[in-house]
Amino acid sequence: MSMRITRVYTRSGDDGHTGLVGGQRVPKTNPRIQAYGTTDELASFIGWARQELAAERDLLKVPADAELIDKLLEYLGNKLFTLGGDLATRIEDRHPMMPVIVDEDIAWLEQVCDRYNEPLPPLKDFILPGGSRTAAALHVARTIARRAEREVLHLQAVEDTAGLPGRYLNRLSDALFVVARWVNHRMGIAEVIWRRDLAVPPLP
Repeated sequence: MSMRITRVYTRSGDDGHTGLVGGQRVPKTNPRIQAYGTTDELASFIGWARQELAAERDLLKVPADAELIDKLLEYLGNKLFTLGGDLATRIEDRHPMMPVIVDEDIAWLEQVCDRYNEPLPPLKDFILPGGSRTAAALHVARTIARRAEREVLHLQAVEDTAGLPGRYLNRLSDALFVVARWVNHRMGIAEVIWRRDLAVPPLP
């Protein structure tokens, strides 16, 4: 399906409504808009994580690791665009050739979790976002994935989504968590452990 964008603004949403892929006009507060809007936010943070990775690639002891993670994040960013289109289209308005999230996409994310988790030390405590800049960005992204999942669940309560977008976002959050740990591990940077007994810091 070809598309040519000649102008960014359209003024068509100035009344607080926007159009879905099938042409239906809905309020911008509609659960479907909230769901794909948060998915778009997530894709933006995936893009940010790629830039942090590019800035820190010298920290990786194996140069090929940077390419491996960059390709993974590139793929996920593109897949999130597919997910956004899926969420922006009601089931009855889908066309036969439209790319949507399928069971194989979810199964692949589970493989990502398993493969990247394999070399990691077992978690003995909760960890805080941090370590490398790349890992911190990935932790932000995985929390947005959880929020996007919640938005999809709100949508599913009122409209059919085929059940796959929410499951995909759930697995994606898990995958981003594991990859964040993997990046710190491969950079030789210690994870930030939750310290229950941390002393109150001094004041100026």
